[in-house]
Amino acid sequence: MYSAGLILEGGGMRGAYTAGVIDAFLDNHLEFSGCYAVSAGSCNAVSYLSKQRGRAYRVITDYIGDKRYCSFRNLLATGNLFGPEMIYHTIPEQLDPFDYEEYTRYEGKCIVVAANCETGEAEYFHLKDLREDVEMLNASCSLPILAKIVPIAGKKYLDGGLADSIPIRKSIAEGNRKNVVILTQDSDYRKKPAKIIPLLKIVYREYPKIAELVAARHIRYNDTLDFVAKEEAEDRAFVLRPKKPVKIGKVETNKKKLAALYDDGFRDTMERMDDLIAFLEK
Repeated sequence: MYSAGLILEGGGMRGAYTAGVIDAFLDNHLEFSGCYAVSAGSCNAVSYLSKQRGRAYRVITDYIGDKRYCSFRNLLATGNLFGPEMIYHTIPEQLDPFDYEEYTRYEGKCIVVAANCETGEAEYFHLKDLREDVEMLNASCSLPILAKIVPIAGKKYLDGGLADSIPIRKSIAEGNRKNVVILTQDSDYRKKPAKIIPLLKIVYREYPKIAELVAARHIRYNDTLDFVAKEEAEDRAFVLRPKKPVKIGKVETNKKKLAALYDDGFRDTMERMDDLIAFLEK
């Protein structure tokens, strides 16, 4: 196990790229002392830490046509576009069993980010036992408008990307001098201001911090990209990201596009594997 942080950005179905990266890691027996993940990156992280090669990709692609997994019927009936019961119980407990025992053998720690709806702050949850901590994973992935607010211990949470989309600073604060960062956009990407602030102010009028978070998210996100670039230039971060703009949105049903993005992630990582190992072993 390398003493380093692994940072996994979210991005919905763009997580197919990350699924390719982590399968390359598994093929090369790479383990990290800390994993810090957000939103879809959190789901990829737990499959990686359970050492189930291909599972992250299967979960993204195998159930696209199942309305319990993702459908506007779900959204209208339950307030969730992606069905939490399907994703966090039916799939891991029945359809594509999650190896809970292998996950608990992980000697590092897995931290997932969620945004506190009342304070507007990022909160970091340590996933120790996924059977008990699954609502923390749900909270990290719950997109505004498309998912219900998730209550945990009397507090209310939404998607961690609202508050900390790339939690490299958290990893550094916890002592990781080296970090491997997996991004789901190309190097020229910069986030633009959101256009849904008026809607958010109406939908979440009881939680004004949500609209404030989204209004300033592009500033925080782009600042973090600059920070990651500085860490990379000073040889404290190793960054894996798509080489070209990703033409896949947060919800994508074209399996060929998802397969191509997965292949990109796997190939990009294998091409740079020697450099990555050299970085980790310095």
